[in-house]
Amino acid sequence: MTTTTWEDLVTSALLGTDRRPLPAPAGLPAEAGAPPGTGGPGDGPPADAPVALLDAAAVQTVRRRAGLVPAAAAPLPRPAPRDGRPPLPEAAARRLAQLLADRPSAGGGGRRGTAPDLTELLPQWLAAANAYGYRAPAPALPALLDAARARTDLRPQALAFGGPRALWLAAFNPEWRFALRGAAGGAALPAPDDAEGVRRLWEEGLFAERVALLAAVRAHDPAAALDLLASTWATERAEDRLMFLDSLRTGLSDADEEFLERALPDRSRNVRSTAAELLSALPGSAFAARMAARAASCVGLDHTGRQATITVEAPHECDAEMQRDGVVPQPPSGRGRRSWWLGQLVEAAPLGLWRERLGGRTPEEIVALPVADDWRDELHAAWCRAAVRQRDAAWSRALLGPASAPPASGPGVSSAAALLSTLPHEERAEWVAAFIAAHGLSEAFQLLGVCAVPWSGALGRAVVDALDIAREAGSYPWSFSGVMGLAERCLDPREADRLEVLTAATDEGEDAAPGAGGYWAEAFQRLVATLRLRAAMRTELAPPGS
Repeated sequence: MTTTTWEDLVTSALLGTDRRPLPAPAGLPAEAGAPPGTGGPGDGPPADAPVALLDAAAVQTVRRRAGLVPAAAAPLPRPAPRDGRPPLPEAAARRLAQLLADRPSAGGGGRRGTAPDLTELLPQWLAAANAYGYRAPAPALPALLDAARARTDLRPQALAFGGPRALWLAAFNPEWRFALRGAAGGAALPAPDDAEGVRRLWEEGLFAERVALLAAVRAHDPAAALDLLASTWATERAEDRLMFLDSLRTGLSDADEEFLERALPDRSRNVRSTAAELLSALPGSAFAARMAARAASCVGLDHTGRQATITVEAPHECDAEMQRDGVVPQPPSGRGRRSWWLGQLVEAAPLGLWRERLGGRTPEEIVALPVADDWRDELHAAWCRAAVRQRDAAWSRALLGPASAPPASGPGVSSAAALLSTLPHEERAEWVAAFIAAHGLSEAFQLLGVCAVPWSGALGRAVVDALDIAREAGSYPWSFSGVMGLAERCLDPREADRLEVLTAATDEGEDAAPGAGGYWAEAFQRLVATLRLRAAMRTELAPPGS
């Protein structure tokens, strides 16, 4: 006698036994399918039909399990690799578990309260743990990989901290495959001087493995890395060629010029642009000389007036040779073609050209010269891009100008942040501190982002003083939440005691934003609590006896 199928049971459960009574077993009349003591099919559903359904499901479950055929045993996974790094101190391991267990608040733009935001401290904790060379506790690896999967900014530090065991574990969970893509597939790279192993992995490896291999070989023997790249360049996909070319930024030298020149006529516009950008960072290259000649024909010096003036004659066409050298002929929407071409020529020309071209003047003197016919903004913007590309600190200083100057007269906040990145860390902090002291915090967020962490004493004091001034003035506190968040992560933890006085609530003036006093008090309380937590984290990570 056949039993009711599992599909029949599921259908009855979904529709209800009053609409779909249990079918009778095959070979019996309908009444035989009803449980004892219930009516026949014409009497409506039996009172205990749901119980009968559950009984039938239990019988069917046992029957299905009993009929399973044991599967063949799978081979055991290879053991996890050994990680020889020292273990975390016990207090630091507990702190890591706390940081990994925290989740970002889903509350949106509401008040955050006074508790530190642990999710924002995890990157800093990982950086410190990696600096000490600790290995991740094995029980923390799943949560660590989950955190890295959710936040791409965590991945480099998290995978470095997780080490080989994190990569081994990631192979067992499809949701963690990002770790394998981002860390050479978890496989050990051959030694850079192992020619056969290098060649095999280059020809057969995954893309991430090949990128890691190229970087390793380049660090060992730059010429061999270029030969390796050239051996398959013509057959690579455009997106792969772009990534391989981008990897040449590290350790870029005049020895790369020949290969980059061969990449200039590439069929991919992005590859052509990247090759041109890299060549323009080599002031002695033939490409730089060609761009210098073009830029020099567009920019000159007029001595006919009372004061020397820079004159500009933008290109009238973008010929085939210019396009071969990476000049993009079609401007973005709303941009004039001639100014677009001029900007590309000037940013690619060596900055040393202008001293000779403009009367032997220094960068400061050149930047101070008037520019005819409203070309100043275009010309200075191109010089800013050139200074960043060529990492020229002297030109960056000249284009930045004094921090006390009105922001409208300078290069703009985005360009200023890029220019600051070419300066030493101490000089960046001094300039940004002076900028904040002169202009407040309204335009300082991007500038603070390029400063080293923890902030210097002068920069930290400038930020806190500006926040205090904003509070006393009754400003909208929510306008400064971004800067306050940066301060929590970047202020020196030793500032906590000095900031304690700012944690008390103040009376709100007549012109103050409603609720501002309470918000400011909470914000400073959270800042102090976060600084003390960061200090505790640093103490917990310090090796015993240090």
